[in-house]
Amino acid sequence: MSDTAAGTGTKTQAKAKKPKPGKRRKLDKAAYEAELLRLQAELVDMQQWVKTTGTRIVVIFEGRDAAGKGSAIKRVTQYLNPRICRVVALPAPTERQKTQWYFQRYVEYLPAAGEIVLLDRSWYNRGGVERVMGFCTDDEYERFLRQAPAFENMLVEDGIILLKYWFSVSDVEQEARFRSRATDPMRQWKLSPMDLESITKWEDYSRAKDEMFARTDTEVAPWYTVESEDKKRSRINMISHLLSSVPYTKLDPPAVEVPERPAPTGYARPPREAARYVPDVAAALEK
Repeated sequence: MSDTAAGTGTKTQAKAKKPKPGKRRKLDKAAYEAELLRLQAELVDMQQWVKTTGTRIVVIFEGRDAAGKGSAIKRVTQYLNPRICRVVALPAPTERQKTQWYFQRYVEYLPAAGEIVLLDRSWYNRGGVERVMGFCTDDEYERFLRQAPAFENMLVEDGIILLKYWFSVSDVEQEARFRSRATDPMRQWKLSPMDLESITKWEDYSRAKDEMFARTDTEVAPWYTVESEDKKRSRINMISHLLSSVPYTKLDPPAVEVPERPAPTGYARPPREAARYVPDVAAALEK
């Protein structure tokens, strides 16, 4: 599916109900959940290897608004230790940060030995939203496109594993997701004025993305596109690729022995009435 407009995709052959033209059949829920759990178990194995070997990993999640970046990050981190795998989603820069070298505020969030950092949007904000919305000058934009490959070369040269994912979604699907969020009280917070304006600037964002890819898709730090019309499919594909891109091996975890509880020594618990308890509202759910 094109990231510039709704197009034709690869059809899957099946005896069951055929998908609409341009769309692939959505994954079976049971098959998806089983495969996701298997991949998440591998992520736990990878985490143990990262911690043991002192490896450093940076994973960049970029793409259109509502393309599925956030939900993919949630599935990656679901069973991981937040002290090892951190999600970084930076707010708009402060006035002081605007005067710094552009990459400076990202440097402090880079991983130390044995850490994984997932960037929910990254320094590529300058190549996308800042460029389209006029938040940077032409000179700042051109400087960014020249410096980004050099900056990423330094990260990789220093031993960091850097992976860059672009979540691709069509204009039709993005608008449908926006409209779904607009009527869902639990997800309305995901819609910002900037998100809504992206609908009217679809082609501008497409041109910015194309230029960004042309200038920053390098052999050292290539871009990987994740087709995201079907979020379940995109999560499976992205996590599988991440695992295949890290040269980890399954390590036997250290043996854990739960000690025997020692015999009582005369401790007496204070009266329950002396403590403040939260109300047992769950009791209303009992049959």
